[in-house]
Amino acid sequence: MAETRTSVTGEPRGPLCGMGICFECRTASGERTCQQGAPFAAGILPAEVSVLVVGAGPAGLAAARCAAESGASVALVDDNPAPGGQIWRSETRAAPPATTVLCAARVIDFPRPGAATIEHAEQSFEIAYRSLVLATGARERFLPFPGWTLPNVTGAGGLQALAKSGLVEVAGKRVVVAGSGPLLLAVADYLAGRGAEIRLIAEQAGTSALLRFGFSLATRPAKLAQALRLRPARYLTACWPVTAHGKDKLEAVSLTRGTRTWREPCDFLACGFGLIPNIELPALAGCQLGLQGVLVDDHQRTSVPGIYCAGEVTGIGGVDLSLVEGEIAGCAAAGHPEKAARLFGRRERHRRFARALERAFPLREELRGLCQPDTLVCRCEDVPYGLVRECAGWREAKLHTRCGMGPCQGRICGGALAFLLGWRAGSPRPPVYPARIASLSRPRCPQP
Repeated sequence: MAETRTSVTGEPRGPLCGMGICFECRTASGERTCQQGAPFAAGILPAEVSVLVVGAGPAGLAAARCAAESGASVALVDDNPAPGGQIWRSETRAAPPATTVLCAARVIDFPRPGAATIEHAEQSFEIAYRSLVLATGARERFLPFPGWTLPNVTGAGGLQALAKSGLVEVAGKRVVVAGSGPLLLAVADYLAGRGAEIRLIAEQAGTSALLRFGFSLATRPAKLAQALRLRPARYLTACWPVTAHGKDKLEAVSLTRGTRTWREPCDFLACGFGLIPNIELPALAGCQLGLQGVLVDDHQRTSVPGIYCAGEVTGIGGVDLSLVEGEIAGCAAAGHPEKAARLFGRRERHRRFARALERAFPLREELRGLCQPDTLVCRCEDVPYGLVRECAGWREAKLHTRCGMGPCQGRICGGALAFLLGWRAGSPRPPVYPARIASLSRPRCPQP
């Protein structure tokens, strides 16, 4: 896929995240190419429901199903063209029974307790709810390094999503997969199945950490077998990219491992350093946040009455944990906490795996040195790291450099600066996504 835009300083740009977060694939009309597709057939949302679920990935689908099975009226909203989230993207996922689904729609505000403002197609409207389940998932963490803005440098999951959507053809292309976490293996396996030549996987974690993680899978033989099946011949630990090379698009990447640094020719660099919870909507709703995501109690309740969170938004733990958290949240939100309590044991088993995952893949200190003073940190506004690091925090950086002020609203540079400088994003303000003026000034009920 050729680059679809140039940056504010005229640089060629191509898709990065593949999931509608980075806005690098904007077309001339301003639409996000990766979010386009045949919309999922659905009915008009009612003006009021018992349970509103935001996010149609594994956690959201599980929450909607359990809430509906518990007798609640349920509406499910997602900004992708069809249900499934990123992990089940391009797969056919049926809507949960007795649930109204609205895809290609975004919640942009909570104008008052018990109501959400939704933007969909050419209209915007409010929907009232008794309980709200936020299953907003996670996005990849991108760490800036020289050349990371070149077209064909993408996120690891981003390239997989773009390939699933048919927006990128990887057959016969040389691909380097780099970063950290089990996602790298899954991405490489998928791309190889689509005909890509996987040159290598560069995992920044060390061998000892990976061995400890492998031992922790001894009680989970299915996951251990999966990891062993996915591991390719050229899998390098304690290895990471330092520079991407190319004129108008990527041509090669320089990697380092120990005392050795070399240049690897490639057509794509799929690079992601773990995942970051999408906490913007919960934060806008006033939910209390912790270091790993939204804080919830045993029933997935947040600090705000009537609001529940499930899945990666509460902390990164994988699809199995997301599913059971969604089931618990759906039952509890529908008014059946006793049904939710029966699932606590299963959730704890999956949480143990999540804790092992966190221990195995911490980002190493050397990665803080990748970003050079002239390396762009904010891709939307082309703000270099040297300018940003002179600021005292997010507010000053926004005022003086416009870092975080572009269409992605700091979702890309925010994760990087949290790692590089220890900054935490300030309180979000509506709209949490770019929205039409009419959506903010005249919310109205949907028309049949």
